Amino acid sequence: MSDASVTMPVDNLVLPFAIRSLGIRGRVVRLGSAANDIIHRHNYPPSVSALLAEAIALTAMLGGSLKFDGKFILQASTNGAVTMLVCDFTTPGQIRGYAQFDDEKVAGLEATGDLKPADLFGSGHLAMTIDQGQHTDRYQGIVALNDDTLSDAAHRYFLQSEQIPTRLRIVSGPLMSRGAAMADTWRAGAIMVQHLPDDGGISAMEASSGDAPAGSEEEVAEDDNWVKARVLMDTVEDHELLDPTLAPEQLLYRLYHEDGVMVFPAVDIRDECSCSRERIETVLGSFSDEERADMTEDGMITVTCEFCSSRYAFAARDVA
Repeated sequence: MSDASVTMPVDNLVLPFAIRSLGIRGRVVRLGSAANDIIHRHNYPPSVSALLAEAIALTAMLGGSLKFDGKFILQASTNGAVTMLVCDFTTPGQIRGYAQFDDEKVAGLEATGDLKPADLFGSGHLAMTIDQGQHTDRYQGIVALNDDTLSDAAHRYFLQSEQIPTRLRIVSGPLMSRGAAMADTWRAGAIMVQHLPDDGGISAMEASSGDAPAGSEEEVAEDDNWVKARVLMDTVEDHELLDPTLAPEQLLYRLYHEDGVMVFPAVDIRDECSCSRERIETVLGSFSDEERADMTEDGMITVTCEFCSSRYAFAARDVA
């Protein structure tokens, strides 16, 4: 635990922090090469790349809070231009992601000249799943998508699933230099604050979610400390979350130094896929002879990992 004014590494991390005087906990995400390498591996259109980078940042933020060995999975399914978006975080800091989309729809939207990541979503749902491995039950929260941003959907997730007052912001984009976008250097960032009442009382969010005590009709005023924390967070600008020269500790110091912000050990994030030849061979072996026959071409079965684009080739006669 350290004072937030101390300069530390700025990239590929999730930095937890707390403001005890305000009853606030939070996290800052800063992704440089971890996001850039994933984006370049897929070579998606710019708008899809921006959306995927935001999803990677959100996945890192939520997955980085896991206190056990496991996996956090974010999956969006929609009827929009981007039909599927999948990212997962495996402890202690392994992240990956990919998207599926309609080329013509994306090209048409990008041609309008003012496309935002939310415009790629139509209606659908966003599922967030926590998987602790074999012999344990998965926990899954699902929220609707209706032309929303990922931030909008995440806010609803916290409202419905955790009922903790939460504010978050997610941004992504190519590194800016001298006014021109360097399209080959992608970055992503995010910040989140949450209010944890320490008096055992009910928060404004809990009251609005229907969890107020039976018979209570009195409107619950928002806590002044919570209002202050989220108003200050709302002053963060996009470039502050993406700037590789601005350490996350410095950003937090700018926002909350008057209230005594404290930071904790960061979770290091790395771009790494969990696919392997052995795992894919095991999956192929689970298919029927007829299914494997449909996959076979010139005596070979070729599988490409959606996440990392690695290709694996197997002689059909060797897969059983």
